[in-house]
Amino acid sequence: MREQILGLITPAMALIFMMVFLVLWKRGNMGSYVLGFAAAYLFMGIGFLITHLVPDPGAFYVFHTTQVFYTLGTGALIWAATKRVGQHISIPALGVIYGVSALTLAAAVGMSDDTAPRLYIVNTGYGVMFVLGTMALFNVQRRNAIDTLIAVLFAVSAMNLLVRPVLTLIIAGGSSAADYRESIYYSVLSVAVTVASLMTGVTLIGACAWDQVINERERAERDMLTGLRARRAFEQDALAIIERAKQEGVPIGLVVADIDHFKAVNDVYGHQVGDKAIAAFGGVISNMIRNSDIAGRIGGEEFCILAWNCDGERAEAMAERIRKRFADTVVPGMVANQRLTASFGVAARQAGEGYGKLFARADAELYRAKEGGRNRVCREDGAGVVAEFKPREERREAVA
Repeated sequence: MREQILGLITPAMALIFMMVFLVLWKRGNMGSYVLGFAAAYLFMGIGFLITHLVPDPGAFYVFHTTQVFYTLGTGALIWAATKRVGQHISIPALGVIYGVSALTLAAAVGMSDDTAPRLYIVNTGYGVMFVLGTMALFNVQRRNAIDTLIAVLFAVSAMNLLVRPVLTLIIAGGSSAADYRESIYYSVLSVAVTVASLMTGVTLIGACAWDQVINERERAERDMLTGLRARRAFEQDALAIIERAKQEGVPIGLVVADIDHFKAVNDVYGHQVGDKAIAAFGGVISNMIRNSDIAGRIGGEEFCILAWNCDGERAEAMAERIRKRFADTVVPGMVANQRLTASFGVAARQAGEGYGKLFARADAELYRAKEGGRNRVCREDGAGVVAEFKPREERREAVA
């Protein structure tokens, strides 16, 4: 009776967690990684139900069938956790681990009725999978507390899978496959898995809830047309990044950009096409900056980029790449052979300088680019000497 109750706790809990993750995904409009968490608990629950309910737990197919579901569950959990933080886990590598475990398990089942070798094999395979997941999670550059907690839980799970079977079987001894559900190992396993699943599930639910809060806050701080930061959000983040740069001694470059002749675009084509032009420029910027940089729309057709660990020369080169790309971008609604251009002002942060002064210098360079004929990048170097204009390519005027 005790084993029956213990055996049903984990599948029931897995089903509850699966439903919670499905609700979070559906109602919160969250990423596919939440579905991965739901799938992980579904597969794990099925695996434990099979182990608990099949009439003959010692049958040849039982260990192989449960291993398939446990592997699917483990793989889904690791994939989802790494995808959540933007890390990549090699699915083929997980498949190789499963294949080696399955072949070794087949040999062990054929050679002996003792469960000990089987348990060593399958738990070692899952443990190695969690080691790979742990390494990927600890490689995340910017982790918050909940990210670190998930990585620690994965590390604990890896140790548990690699060490627990050995210790339990040494202390309690092995058992035949037919007596597996009545063994002390099975009772210890049920309790350990239930506790681990509960801790991991609650943590992952907390992580998903936190992600949803962050996503909602970011949506409120994003410009609707471009998806970039709105002015207030950009300036708040810029202040924080500059303060961090001061402490770490990292160079910062600021780029201020403005679409040329934008008023004429609205006058000739209408505000809808003007909105498409703004969205197109925002898309170019978003696709051409690094993950460590931030960008925002700070005015009607004015944009700003704060480049981390980037001096004036490299910030200028980035602005030049964006300028060229935008000059070749087709804006829907405009005449096919017409293109828009943009002007850029660049400044590198000087010692002791805050965001206000840095922006003022970059904005002054933008004004100089406008006065100098537009469709160009202007930069002031650290000594206050104006850099020469870059040679202009043959220009296609967007609007008269």
